[in-house]
Amino acid sequence: DVVLILFQRKVDQVRPDVEKNFFFPNWAESLKVMADTKFLYNLQNFPKDKINAETVDLMLPYLENPLYTFEGAKIACGNVAGLLQWTTAMKAFYNVNKDVLPLKANLAIQQNRLNIATKELNEAQKLLAAKEEELAAAQQQFDVAMAAKQEVLDVANKVKSKMDAASALINGLAGEQVRWTEQSQAFRSETERLVGDVLLLTGFLSYTGPFNQEYRNLLQTTWYNELVTRKIPVTANLNITENLVDTPTIGEWNLQGLPSDELSIQNGIIVTKASRFPLLIDPQSQGIAWIKNKEKENNLQVTSLNHKY
Repeated sequence: DVVLILFQRKVDQVRPDVEKNFFFPNWAESLKVMADTKFLYNLQNFPKDKINAETVDLMLPYLENPLYTFEGAKIACGNVAGLLQWTTAMKAFYNVNKDVLPLKANLAIQQNRLNIATKELNEAQKLLAAKEEELAAAQQQFDVAMAAKQEVLDVANKVKSKMDAASALINGLAGEQVRWTEQSQAFRSETERLVGDVLLLTGFLSYTGPFNQEYRNLLQTTWYNELVTRKIPVTANLNITENLVDTPTIGEWNLQGLPSDELSIQNGIIVTKASRFPLLIDPQSQGIAWIKNKEKENNLQVTSLNHKY
């Protein structure tokens, strides 16, 4: 019955056997268990750690009986004496193991903590190795940067020497210094306004061709105000004609028949400098006469919609 209790098999209610001064055994269930071909294997590999207080309480009525001894079992049936020793050994194991189990549980907890700490240590070591690699790379970059810095300093020293020599030369040419300085400032100012000026000039060439003088001036004023609003440096009152054509060219155009008024000169600029072919609306034929004279040395071919070829 004690083996059945340990194996958690069916056991009938304990009934005292007055004649034998013990308990009636559960022979039917016991025979089933012992008939199992793995019975010996199950005894040898019994999960002792699963024995709990409830199981031991069920075993106690048998174990505390005065007749439940190895000698008594040999007298009753020698074959089961070994099983009696096994059950008492399981009870003794439980008495020891109930104190050991908390230690095992604590050991498992500590082992888990050790595993976590070991994992964290490995990760930290990997991170350290990665940071050391980054440090080595950064050190290499630093060395390269320091070498580049030294090279720049060397160049700067050479430039400074040249500047000192140039300053000495300028100081020697005191009369020219003022003019050069003013001219340099003027060039610098023009350079700063170059982006805005180019925007106005390209806008004039690209978009103002179809319009009269008044509307062209209005567009220039609108664009100028937009550039100022956007804080783009630009020349105030920029002269379109002076920036896109020189005086000798204008004189040559006048000799070729182009009128000398501002609108005609602007039209001439658009015709000669725009990237697209111009379409001239020329009711007075002034533009046609100018183009013929201007291009006559280039074998100009003139045609019209009335020509058959």
